[in-house]
This record gives sequence, C-alpha cells and structure tokens, in this order.
Amino acid sequence: MYKARVLFLCVGNSAKSQMAEGFAKTMAPPDVGVFSAGKNPVQTVHPLAVEAMKNFGIDISGQRPKSIEEVSEHEFTLTVTLCPESELSCPLLAGSPVNVHWALEDPEAATGPEEELRERFVKTAQKIKGLVSDLFHMGYFKAFVQQKTNLGNIINSLSEGILSHGPDRKITFFNEGAERITGFSATEVMGRDCHEIFGSPFCGPNCSFCDDYDIRNVTKRQYPTVFYNAHGVRKDFKVSVIPLVDSVGNIYGIVASFTDRSELKKLKENLKEKRSFRNIIGQDPRMIDVFEQIRNIAPHDYPVHISGETGTGKELVAQAIHYESPRSGAPFVPVNCGALPESIIESELFGHVKGAFTGATRDKKGRFELAEGGTIFLDEIGDLPMSTQSKLLRVLQEGKFERVGAEKTTSVNVRLISATNKDLKHEVDKGRFRKDLFYRLNVIPLSLPPLRKRKNDIPLLVEHFLEQAAEKSRSTPYRISDETLSVLMDYAWPGNVRELQNVIQFAIVKSRGGPITRDHLPLELRQAMENISRPGPAKKLRTEPVRDALIKFAGNKTAAAKFLGVGRATLYRFLENHPEALDARNR
Repeated sequence: MYKARVLFLCVGNSAKSQMAEGFAKTMAPPDVGVFSAGKNPVQTVHPLAVEAMKNFGIDISGQRPKSIEEVSEHEFTLTVTLCPESELSCPLLAGSPVNVHWALEDPEAATGPEEELRERFVKTAQKIKGLVSDLFHMGYFKAFVQQKTNLGNIINSLSEGILSHGPDRKITFFNEGAERITGFSATEVMGRDCHEIFGSPFCGPNCSFCDDYDIRNVTKRQYPTVFYNAHGVRKDFKVSVIPLVDSVGNIYGIVASFTDRSELKKLKENLKEKRSFRNIIGQDPRMIDVFEQIRNIAPHDYPVHISGETGTGKELVAQAIHYESPRSGAPFVPVNCGALPESIIESELFGHVKGAFTGATRDKKGRFELAEGGTIFLDEIGDLPMSTQSKLLRVLQEGKFERVGAEKTTSVNVRLISATNKDLKHEVDKGRFRKDLFYRLNVIPLSLPPLRKRKNDIPLLVEHFLEQAAEKSRSTPYRISDETLSVLMDYAWPGNVRELQNVIQFAIVKSRGGPITRDHLPLELRQAMENISRPGPAKKLRTEPVRDALIKFAGNKTAAAKFLGVGRATLYRFLENHPEALDARNR
C-alpha cells in the first residue's frame, strides 16, 4: 500500500512522461507509487526514448502509455506536467494533488538526421534525471507531501463538508466533515459520479451539471437543499459552490461546501409555535398530523393517494411530499385529469408521435416523460376514462408505456401521487374505476380535513391571505374587524381554504383599503349566516353576566360566548353596544 503517489503527465504519454516514470521508479522510496499518463496517449513508448534510457541503465520498453482515465481511480499526492498542453488542461484528480510544471523541450517535435534526434532524446533524458533526482533526493517531494498533509488537516478541521468534482461529476475530494454529515466515506465516493453516489443531484434543483449544461455558466452561489444521508435520514443543508478556474480562465470543476442546518431548523421550530409547513398554513392538531405524515411519507417511493374535499389543498400537499423527498431536484408535474377532454387525455399523459392523429405534426412528450426522475401528480384521478386507467396501471406495474401511435416502448422513472374529491371505493363499486388500479394507487392513503373541522386555523389563514395581498399590491397591511373574523369562524366553508381565500380577496377590493367589516363580505355568505342564526328566539344578554363570563375566561370571547350560549358574532355586537360590560383587564 503506497503512502503517496506521483503522476507524470504529458499529452501523448510516449516520451518525456515515460522517461520521468522510468527514472522515478529507480529513485523514489518504496512506499511511493509512480505513474504516468496522457490526455491522448499513443500506442507505444517512443523507440528513441527507450534507446535513450538504456544509456542510464534503465529499460522502459515494458512500460505502456496510459490515459488519464486509466489512473483516475488512484489518489495522487503530486502531479508533474511536462508539456504546455498538460499544464493548461491538467485535470481535477482524486485527492486534489499539488501540481508542478517542468518546462522541457519536446524531442519528438525535432526534425533532422536520426543521430541528432537520438542526441536530443539523451539530453532530454539527462535533464529529466536531474529533475527527478532533485525531487526525491533534495527533499522537494517530502515538502509537497507535507504541504498537502497540512492543507488536508486544515480542511478536515472544518465543521463544514467539502467536496470537489470535475465536469464529469466524478468526486475528487471529500473531507472528514463531508463523511460525517453525509454518512458516506471518502473511499466509497472518490472517483465516482456524484449523482450515482447520492441517488439524485446532491444540489437538488440547483445542480449546475445536470442535462445539457454549459460549464461556462457555472457561477459562485449559495442555496438551501434537502439531502438524505447514507442511513436515509433527512438533512437540511446550506450549500456554497465555487467554480475552479485555470490560468487561462477555463472552468475545470467546482468546490462545494455544505453545512447541516437540520438541528438549527428543529430548534427554530421548537422555539415558536409552528404555523405552516411547505406553504401549507395550519396549527390545528389535524394539520400537524398531516405535516408529520408528509415527513414520514416523503423518503419512500411508494404511490400516495390524497383524498379531501375541493379546496382543501391537495396539490400543496403533493408538492410538499415531492420537495421533502430525494426526488426534490427533479420536476414536479401536476395534471388536472378532470380538466382534460377525454379525446386528448392519453396524448397529454403519455405523448404521441408525428402523424398519430389529425393535428399531430410533431413528436410530443407526455407529462410522464416530462416528470422523469421526479413526481407526477394526477389530480381528480377519478375522472380518468377506463381506457386510460388500463394504461396507467401498466405504468405503475412496469414503469413502461407507448406514446399514442408509437410502436416503441418508453420507460420512465417517476413517483406517482394521485388525488380526488370523490369516494374512489364507491366509484369501484359502481364499475367506474378499476379495482386493481385503486389498490395500486392507494398504497399510502392521506386524508385532508375540511376547513370546518379545523376552524382554529381560520384566523391564521385570514392573516396569511391579508399579508399576501398587501405584499402583492405593495400596500399597507390590511385589517379585519373581530366581528367579521367571528362571522368567518362560524361559517361552514363548503369550498374550504380556496373559498376562504376568494372571500378575503373580494372583501379587500370592497373595503377599498379600510378595515374589513361584515358588510364587505360576499352577499351569499352573509345570507347563509343570517339563515343559520335566524331560527329560534335570540337569547337576551345582560351586562353583568357578560362581564362575569369574560372575567371567568380571562377575556377569551370565544369561550365566554360558548358559556353564555350565544354565537361569537352575537357577543361581539353586544360588546360594541355595551362597552361597560368589558372589565378593564379585558379591554
């Protein structure tokens, strides 16, 4: 086992680098590995190089020119370039070795009588011998080893993870911090494709080396990303990427540093009450349970079926599952099956080839192909025609399908999340939905509560929609009266969160920037509330019982109204007309 390795580089690896390898093998300590390689190696060692080395008692006829790829599995301490081309395009190698350049004339480029050429090769060999001797006998190599060791110790002392790779994404450096944070050892990852090791782009959607990238566009930047370590544990990273630039300005790789912010994120969540998760607003225990289910579901690739009434946020939940998963770096493709005409739904999902039908003037990818490597979300899946259901079942079973009009089978790697506001079991019983497809989709069921069953979230949602509207219009914050909020709390919300958002937007327009009152709510909502409160005689409130109830419940008007047997809106109206009922502590 070598303690250190040196690599001599020259484009063709036929003469200078071969002679350097020959000398180094006779002078280097036994625990130092010696190699040579080239970017475009020739078939054999130059015969005049072999002849020149015999003058020094060294036979290199058994050496073979090698490509850089053939030696890339090794971690090098030092690279020595022996030609200008290798100096300018010295690759990023495993171990991030120290690099030095020996400026030597190229005997292969000389012309003239054969005897003169032999003499040039011998003179070049003599110079290389002196350089190699100085490298190993004058302490230079030990100095380079110490320099690399010192740099490695500094980098390994950092709490951050550090990795580097070239344009081919093969990892060339992986410090101890990276080992600790990711759970992978340097031995496991060195020389291997970053995406292959981590299962998906390490940088998530910010990867600069995905698809048809242009390395000239790689820039210095920072971003957060989600990562699943070697043990499947979710980590929240902050990543900083810096391009590596050579002496003439060409980018030949990147260095990425990353910190694990998972504990910090958990601490922040514990220090304040959680109000949202991945843009889903909610503090109600039912929603906290949904958030926990999303976290548990996300790492696993099984199909998920989301059920819930219209407007409960099924697409937001599907997005949250995707962006919490290892597939977060790939596309999330939503499809509303109910909005697509039956005549084109198969083409939309699976694509078509040119000439498949009238109007098919070119090949077109379907949504499944567009979601390759990521997640496809099929909303209102209960509206799919039976013919399309059969094809979808095959995709779930085999990951294969044919475009409309195509003979060639296409394979895809996607996660499928479906949703509906229908009772799919009932649809199966009625013969409108395939039983086998239902069981394939419903591997992990997730049910979303309607808004009427989590009314404690209504103030949070109202506040969120008001802030959102103010930010969008760049205006001062919008306000809503307590009585109006009470009315919203008492309403049944058949359209759920989406209906609440529409009501707030309507009220903002009607209030013209002033406080939103009951009169600014849509007429149908006010009429619905009047119809609810109309039956039966209104309960008479008196000042003293109201004051006592408010004191009893420490000013909590909701609890006081319930104790008094009236609605919140009724209590608010009474307090507006009888301010003396408010104890000084409850004002």
